[in-house]
Amino acid sequence: MTSTAFLEERRPRLADWLAEPMRRNRAVFVRVALAAAMINLFAYAISLFTLLVYDRVLPNLAFDTLTALSIGIGIILIFDFILRILRAYFVDVAGAGMDREIGAAFFDKISQIRLAARRGSTGQLSGLIRELETLRDFFASATLVSVVDVPFIVLTLILIGLLGGWVVIVPLVLIPITIAAGLLAQPALDRLSTKTMESGLGKQSVLVETIGAMEMIKTSGAQPLMRKRWLTAVDAQSEAGIRQRLVSNIAMTVAASASSICYAGIVIVGIFLIAAGDITPGGLIASSILSSRAIQPLGQIASLLSRFAAVRTAYRQLSRLMEEQSEGPGEDALRPAKLDGHIELRGVSFKYPGAAERTLDNLSLTVRPGEKIGIIGRVGSGKSTITRLMLGLYEADEGLVLVDGTDIRQLDPVTMRQRIGAALQEPVLLSGSVRENITLNRPHIDDDEMIRASQAAGSHEFLGRLANGYDLKLADRGEGLSGGQKQAISIARALAGKPSILIFDEPTSSMDANSEQQLIERLKVESAGRTVVVVSHRINLLQLVDRIVVVDNGRITQDGPRDAVLQAISRPQAAA
Repeated sequence: MTSTAFLEERRPRLADWLAEPMRRNRAVFVRVALAAAMINLFAYAISLFTLLVYDRVLPNLAFDTLTALSIGIGIILIFDFILRILRAYFVDVAGAGMDREIGAAFFDKISQIRLAARRGSTGQLSGLIRELETLRDFFASATLVSVVDVPFIVLTLILIGLLGGWVVIVPLVLIPITIAAGLLAQPALDRLSTKTMESGLGKQSVLVETIGAMEMIKTSGAQPLMRKRWLTAVDAQSEAGIRQRLVSNIAMTVAASASSICYAGIVIVGIFLIAAGDITPGGLIASSILSSRAIQPLGQIASLLSRFAAVRTAYRQLSRLMEEQSEGPGEDALRPAKLDGHIELRGVSFKYPGAAERTLDNLSLTVRPGEKIGIIGRVGSGKSTITRLMLGLYEADEGLVLVDGTDIRQLDPVTMRQRIGAALQEPVLLSGSVRENITLNRPHIDDDEMIRASQAAGSHEFLGRLANGYDLKLADRGEGLSGGQKQAISIARALAGKPSILIFDEPTSSMDANSEQQLIERLKVESAGRTVVVVSHRINLLQLVDRIVVVDNGRITQDGPRDAVLQAISRPQAAA
């Protein structure tokens, strides 16, 4: 899927995943708003102080009055300093609260999204984390302060009118120009922001893919290809970014220039009004100081408008992800305390997203509790897909997948998978210790159970010889371990906790013949009384099963006792 499709337009309303954290932090927002309001009021006190000094103290050399005014303005400045510190603190508190809540919701969605509904590459999805920061910064910091400042523009203009008379015309003319510059830039910023984000996600995708496949890239000499992709994405993002910043800077420069023009304009107009006797010098100076208070919020608004396009694009992107369908029926899901181990696929048809042909076609299969079956077939016949449907990783397009007689769609997927031990085709280990990779912080798996599972899987044999053993820190995806060691740890993880159902998909593909045979002997004992499903091309591993199912082109072609099916398969080969 393309990045453009990933950034598809969404309806503009504020979604619950963003609105709810904001509502829960509204008490903090209220404190920020009150602090900002008081800071604005204190700013008026400085202008009035200047007015009184020039119009009352200076002509009369009233030093006692100056002392009183100085004490008063000193107290105000102290409170202003304290309020600014508190405002910044409250903004950070609100931002931290939103970060945690929105971040938790985002992570939950990423981990619960259906694999069939997943859109974009790994790099694109990981790049969304940066957009969370964009939203947090926009909604929980500068925006709120600027919005509070805007109503004070009217009050500032009133004060300028009272103190400086007709000089108020100058900011009244410049304010609409500043606002118009920000609004006129929005369409271009919206378009360029989408291009910048799209190319940024593409760059992130190339980077993550390169890091994850570094060994293959080096051995196959793919560096020139990946470098070309990287530079293409960098150039695209730079070009769009330059244009976006240019348009943004124009709007912000108009606001900055308006502030300078406003000050100069008030001074020029004010001189003529002083000459006419309509205002005092103190009134002119106070008005010039207040003029910055009238234009400054508009400068902040212009800056926010320039960022709004990026925020809107990020919001659409995140909303699209957050609205994707999650696994399971939600809060009403069934959470059985244990599973008996009865699995049934009834008339199941399935096609992977984007595939032209069905992987499974009206397939029916029943595995009774405690039964041990092997699934074999040619590459691409649908063997691994069957195990993915049993685990609820994908949902059947037609037919039913039942566990203990219950439609798998009614079960809570996390609870169900905790009752199933699975070791799939590619063993994936997490960064962290071996202990964490086996126990996964499951409270019912203690050290004794971890060691028992490791002994059964064969990983204890090499871990027991290491000084740090189970506390050995693994790099990303278990780099530094051999393929067989990774598989042994993966099998130990599946066996830990003694689940009633075991699903193995080519679990020994990287092991030597001797290690595989020893594992098979241990698994014969370990799997007693449990339901076992084994997918394998290796005949030795079929010693674990009593029944074999042969799959071809998404359908079951043979199903029967192990020895009988193996003999039937070998006869044509012998005849040939």
